[in-house]
Amino acid sequence: MLEPFAVQNHYEIWNMEFVKAGKDYNLNIYIDKEGGISTADCELVSRHLEGLLDEADLIEQNYYLIVSSPGMDRPLLTDAHFVRYEGAPVEVMLYKGFEGSKHWLGTLKGRTEEALHLVTSDGQTLSIPRELVSKVKLQIIF
Repeated sequence: MLEPFAVQNHYEIWNMEFVKAGKDYNLNIYIDKEGGISTADCELVSRHLEGLLDEADLIEQNYYLIVSSPGMDRPLLTDAHFVRYEGAPVEVMLYKGFEGSKHWLGTLKGRTEEALHLVTSDGQTLSIPRELVSKVKLQIIF
């Protein structure tokens, strides 16, 4: 529903999630564009999407629609995200330990069907099996 509007207005749909937050539900839409996202961008997308969602009436329970940027520490979710940020500093969280840790910081060197490839700050090259990877997000470095 959002894609034609997003393409027309040069937005990338980064992610969408419908989550329970306490007693409430949130429909979170994360958008991005060249040069970054402003509150005006979020408002524009929200107003457009509200009408479509009300008309389609696809979600039974009450929810809050939240449109935002994926943030500086954005999660990498798709193959395109991993290609775009190859060479960037990332934080990797694992379901269970690998090489003695469940948490790694390093430079993203790519992702294959089998593994996430990372070079740590001490120069160690890791190929972490994908089934162990819980979350990968960009590091914020000041």
